[in-house]
Amino acid sequence: MASDNKIRIHFKSNHADPDSFPPTIEGESVFAITKERFDNAIESYPDLKNKIEPIFDWDLENFYESMKTAEVLVCWDFPTENLAEIAPKLRWIHIIGAGVEHLCPMDWVPEHVSVVNNRGVHSAKAGEFGLMSVLMLHTHIPEIIQNQQKKHWESLYSSPILGKTLLVIGTGNIGHAAAKKCKLLGMKVIGVSRHGMPLKGVDQMVKVDKLDEVLPAADYIFMSTPNTTETFNLLDKRRQSLMKPGVGIVNVGRAATMDYDALVENLNSGHIKAAIIDVFDPEPLPSNSI
Repeated sequence: MASDNKIRIHFKSNHADPDSFPPTIEGESVFAITKERFDNAIESYPDLKNKIEPIFDWDLENFYESMKTAEVLVCWDFPTENLAEIAPKLRWIHIIGAGVEHLCPMDWVPEHVSVVNNRGVHSAKAGEFGLMSVLMLHTHIPEIIQNQQKKHWESLYSSPILGKTLLVIGTGNIGHAAAKKCKLLGMKVIGVSRHGMPLKGVDQMVKVDKLDEVLPAADYIFMSTPNTTETFNLLDKRRQSLMKPGVGIVNVGRAATMDYDALVENLNSGHIKAAIIDVFDPEPLPSNSI
């Protein structure tokens, strides 16, 4: 602890950089931790208000000087080399996102420092995005946009989404949030996870080894799995062939969990009606990508 018994916390925000994070000014405005935002948030925790000494910084402007005495670091990224020497009093690092791949391998972590992430921080927004994506697929928004671009007139119709089946592959914080939002519209929700344990807002849970059995039932599929040895190419060409004709797909997990070449073939043939893809390899996609 600091001599005045206040915990010194260094908040490091990043200016927008197309080659880093956040890549846009809009992203900067969303993710920046400013004094104004801190002051508003700390009002909800009056017991902590006088126990914290916050330092607000951008990029590396005051990083090295501040880290000489900081006990907590809150940020997305930072220089990891010789961290024990740079920050001798550091005890806690809080990563503001859920993913920490950009900091791996973790062989730089000093023995006395704990590193935590913001698991679940995206749940609220993920639920909204999941609901929006499924509704976009159901109401033909991708086709409408395509028709508009081609100046093609076509009447497109859809029935209410009530009673349609959503298959959520990966029911962690993001997948579960999307499942609960879609359930509010009267959809039947099937979840797939490693454990297959029951979840609130999900009608049926199955283990991954039962995926082939539930794929044909889905009107819409929401993918939110990390890329692991178990999930790599999970929705391969064979499994995509098991899907109901006209199915819609959303992938917010990792690109490597799905065979995108097979996806393109199935989109062109109409076997898969439309797809909303949030993850690619590489990112960003080249300008000549289809």
